[in-house]
Amino acid sequence: MKRAREQRQQRLCGVKVEKRRRSGEHNWNGRFAAHCTILLRMIQPRFAVLSVAVLGAAGLSLLAVSAQSPSRMIAFTDARVVDGTDATPIDNATIVVRDGKIAAIGPSARVTVPANTQRVALNGKTVIPGLVNAHGHVGNTVGLQQGHYSAENVLRDLKTYAAYGVTTVYSLGDDQEAGFKARDSQNTPSLDRARLFAAGPVLAPKSVDEAKKLVDDNVAMNVDIIKIRVDDNLGTTAKMPPDIYKAVIDEAHRKGKRVAVHLFYLEDAKGVLDAGADFIAHSVRDKDVDDAFIAMMKRRNVCYCPTLMREVSTFVYESTPSWFSDPLFLKHVDPKTIEQLKEPARQEQMKNSKQAQRYKAGLEVANRNLKKLSDAGVPIAMGTDTGPPARFQGYFEQMELEMMVKAGLTPRQSLIASTRDAARCQKLDDQVGTLEPNKWADFVVLNADPLADVSNIRKIDAVYVAGNKVDR
Repeated sequence: MKRAREQRQQRLCGVKVEKRRRSGEHNWNGRFAAHCTILLRMIQPRFAVLSVAVLGAAGLSLLAVSAQSPSRMIAFTDARVVDGTDATPIDNATIVVRDGKIAAIGPSARVTVPANTQRVALNGKTVIPGLVNAHGHVGNTVGLQQGHYSAENVLRDLKTYAAYGVTTVYSLGDDQEAGFKARDSQNTPSLDRARLFAAGPVLAPKSVDEAKKLVDDNVAMNVDIIKIRVDDNLGTTAKMPPDIYKAVIDEAHRKGKRVAVHLFYLEDAKGVLDAGADFIAHSVRDKDVDDAFIAMMKRRNVCYCPTLMREVSTFVYESTPSWFSDPLFLKHVDPKTIEQLKEPARQEQMKNSKQAQRYKAGLEVANRNLKKLSDAGVPIAMGTDTGPPARFQGYFEQMELEMMVKAGLTPRQSLIASTRDAARCQKLDDQVGTLEPNKWADFVVLNADPLADVSNIRKIDAVYVAGNKVDR
């Protein structure tokens, strides 16, 4: 009887009671319940922890009281769910979200929705996992100019990504303190913008000793991955030599960090794989990949990030792109930026650029290589390299899915590369990438099925991050 009375007091007070470490008995004083109940009636709900003085049997003591707010429950009902796995889509499905994470998902007839749960009816809609961009950038660009990194710009970019259904972004370079602060504050059920993971500064050491130092500097920043460039920018700059990039990779691995590599040439791709690189951050664009490269990728289980829209951005502004008249695109772009990109002199300059034409040719190679690698079973991670000027965040990710299908992937393969596999490749699959219990409730509600036509990825009805509807 006494035990039952104490339990009722605990529930009424709403207090989480700790157990004694050694005895295992509940640290609960019946006389404290009355004090606690009175105090909890007086406090504002926004205060999670109170320090209150109470008079105990032995005199005055100070106790920390954790006022637990009720779980926030939402049930999204009657949707067709494509969960990002290889499973068959679920018709008439229900997703129950508790405190930002998926508590249950499945056919509505098999999912119990607790009483008093808020319901959101999604009849006729298709739900997919939030897209995961395995190679993007944030916070550094305003209009067509770089060098403007700020907390305000980081937040703006993360909200823009989310508005287009990209709910997780892995930033591969130029990340500063504001980006890491955004990352470190995102594990909350109140999140309403894209999640961010960050590489910090891209490393460009000139010696083996400097390579080790720069890795250590980035590790001290608590980066999520190390990024290097092994590229001569079509013969215009010096390329990082093998002994230095191997030193970076070795030191990063000693410190428990993976290494992503920007590259262009097949020879360099083989070289960095041989040195132990973990993530190929761009397509091989100089020649078709061969069986030796495919074998290396599979043997090391290294992921390949095509960034096809990055290639498009290098030449497409030689004329006015068709998407400049798309209302979905126009919703999140500065009109001044569009006008600048439409300037005849700028377009003529790009049309006459040898580099632009070289990258245009490289896109055709990239398309063939993507298809060949996908067919061989190499894991593909959707990425776009968006964030720099004229690489439009969110919209380009939607176009990337269409580009992958044009290269020969099926809509399902394209979607999985943009959700589950992108998350796996960046070691985030315990949090995002598929719609499964205990993962964040990050998903996109579409007005049409992207498995029937991948362009339906643009027909967004709503986007949710941690179960919160994103402002679009």
